[in-house]
Amino acid sequence: MATDIRYLNLLSREFPSVDSASAEIIKLQAIRSLPKGTEHFMSDIHGEHEAFLHILGNASGAIYEKIDELFEHALTPEERRSLAVLIYYPAETLHEIKNNMMAGLLDWYRITIHRLIEMARYTASKYSRSKVRSAMPEEYAYIMEELLKSQDQRNRQHYHDNIIRSIIDTGVADTFIIAFCTFIKRMAVDTLHIVGDIFDRGPHADVILDHLMEHHSVDIQWGNHDVLWMGAAAGSAACVAVAVKNCLHYDNLDMLENAYGVNLLNLAIFSDRVYGDAEVFHPRNMPAGRRLPQDEVLFSRMHKAMCVIQFKLEGQLIKRRPEYKMDDRDMLSRVDYTKGSIEIDGVEYPLRDSHFPTVDPKDPTKLTPEEQDVIDKLVSSFMRSEKLQAHARFLYSVGAIYRAHNGNLLYHGCIPCTEDGEFQEFTLYSDKPLKGKEYLDWADMLARQGYFADEGSMERERGRDFLWFLWCGRNSPIFGRKHIATFERTLIEDKNAWPEPKNPYYDFYGKEEFCRKILDDFGLHKPWSRIINGHIPVKVKEGEDPRKAGGRLVVIDGGFCKAYQKQTGIAGYTMFFSSHGMRIASHEPFTTRSDAIYGKKDITSHSFIVENLPRRLLIADTDLGEELAQRISDLKDLLTAYREGKIRTDGTGLTV
Repeated sequence: MATDIRYLNLLSREFPSVDSASAEIIKLQAIRSLPKGTEHFMSDIHGEHEAFLHILGNASGAIYEKIDELFEHALTPEERRSLAVLIYYPAETLHEIKNNMMAGLLDWYRITIHRLIEMARYTASKYSRSKVRSAMPEEYAYIMEELLKSQDQRNRQHYHDNIIRSIIDTGVADTFIIAFCTFIKRMAVDTLHIVGDIFDRGPHADVILDHLMEHHSVDIQWGNHDVLWMGAAAGSAACVAVAVKNCLHYDNLDMLENAYGVNLLNLAIFSDRVYGDAEVFHPRNMPAGRRLPQDEVLFSRMHKAMCVIQFKLEGQLIKRRPEYKMDDRDMLSRVDYTKGSIEIDGVEYPLRDSHFPTVDPKDPTKLTPEEQDVIDKLVSSFMRSEKLQAHARFLYSVGAIYRAHNGNLLYHGCIPCTEDGEFQEFTLYSDKPLKGKEYLDWADMLARQGYFADEGSMERERGRDFLWFLWCGRNSPIFGRKHIATFERTLIEDKNAWPEPKNPYYDFYGKEEFCRKILDDFGLHKPWSRIINGHIPVKVKEGEDPRKAGGRLVVIDGGFCKAYQKQTGIAGYTMFFSSHGMRIASHEPFTTRSDAIYGKKDITSHSFIVENLPRRLLIADTDLGEELAQRISDLKDLLTAYREGKIRTDGTGLTV
């Protein structure tokens, strides 16, 4: 009781009277009765910044659906498309309109602002007035709020017309339109969930992260490609080597050099001097006409140099961490350098390239002094990159290995399992075996120590190595495979050596009983509770369905990345969870930003229902609703304390 009184004393400073506490209870009860906000799920973006920004802007087609609902009988299809493109790309569209419209611009402003007001009113209708106001830019909040009020009242139409006329006359129509378009997009999606893999393959993960950092409400479930870059930012030499190698492999040096400021000159000089023919290491995505002919030779040499450094550093890490039980993945120690071959699972494979002048067969994982200098400078460059460090801190601040939110469980990879479908136990740095939720919580803590623990401490070194383990370690909950076959895919021609065996989780995640066991382990028992999974592309063209286990699990990796689209047959899945239910949108490939703006070509999306709910969900049904219910209960206790005279109502917070 003494603890309760101390807490109520503190609460009384915020609500110093019966009236103020009662008013807050009324407000919170009202908020709980509103429909829940719409959640938008995206996964496996892999640096495809233009497609990401378009889908973020059009809310996976939801904005165009609202335009259709609102203006189906008032606007032509062409006018509706034009309005959609304006909302997606307001600055660019305004520039085009002003360049091409010889006359009638003032009328266009007036008509367009009226249409945007209707759209804004429609998208904001299910939110509280305070939430709507907080989403508005401060300088225009009063005007926007006035315009969103109904025009049915007497004199209101004339009042609105005068406001719009003033907006145009004062020359701020462009700024105002951009503000309204931004507001509409913000109201369309309450929360954005990124279910992993922002980095690698596509050209600009940095642009994606810049936009996510500006988003009003976002969380991230780390993918294996994300923890790789988090480990690199933390100073893991092995992670730095893989990140640089990936950028060379996919020709993403623009991001590495110009966005993150990583200096590759030392690597270029070293690789050009040491390596001759490196055709086997030719980068995948070399666009015609972009590079000088000799650049391809240099890029291949740089790629080879980084692969060798990577294999050496990974071998060192595997020896340093025997608890990972990955001795068989120290690939350089298994090569027969006299034959130029390697034996895997009893089969001897010739290597496509066996010219490794920096490898000592007697100590194959030892770096030469020059290699050590190359990687030391790269690690230093990663750790001194202000932009990369800001992105890493953001990934830690809004991210985690998993998230339980509004009854759903979100994670990128898997819940590691045994072949009989039981949760796999791990004892990494724990005094007891951990599995399921307990293990993911423990792994999340170790990943944070790798970045935030004191430099030089045991926790920092252990956590930094663990970030590499999360990237590609055996049965890592984010990676979800027995091993990564980078060595085999690079140096062995025979594709029989390429498979990356999946954790048994993927044999069971199509069974409803198994998925319910996972949800139960995380304490999620809502009627609509689902697992939202990424990581493994859904092969739609082969007839695979993203809905597993009777719809209890949904995989939303459908090939957002161009590198996967030949496998999947589409260009990605996204998912919505609104107050009415859940639905998935599958997307056709995105062409170009220019096509979207000037050709008015939206991404073609096809949506299908995961579940229609029997009743509309309210905020009361959400995590926020539960928090508000607890807050209301506390305020009611405060009212009782006031009325029983246990706490004074003069705001002093003193017990009588």
